[in-house]
Amino acid sequence: QVQLVESGGGLVQPGGSLRLSCAASGSIFSIHAMGWYRQAPGKQRELVAGITSGGRQTYADSVKGRFTISRNNAESTVYLQMNSLKLEDTAVYYCNLVTRETQYWGQGTQVTVSS
Repeated sequence: QVQLVESGGGLVQPGGSLRLSCAASGSIFSIHAMGWYRQAPGKQRELVAGITSGGRQTYADSVKGRFTISRNNAESTVYLQMNSLKLEDTAVYYCNLVTRETQYWGQGTQVTVSS
């Protein structure tokens, strides 16, 4: 059983910063990639950023230059540093872990950008 525990969400003003963390635990073998998705009300879940076991990073165009994903392989933890937050970044952010066989999701953490 694999569990993903997210933390770091909250309320922030436009232009502010937040750092999300996701720690994976359980029987984890051959992690291919970890990443963050988000889902705003009435919208589909979308990829925000991902990082492979080799360190290759992928970002949604809307967050390039503002968000940075990083990973601690030894601790199976992934981070998302979010700077210059905008109103449109408001969403529930989900951690994702991909192995050769399947993928796992965290429970989600709310990020609200509001003045």
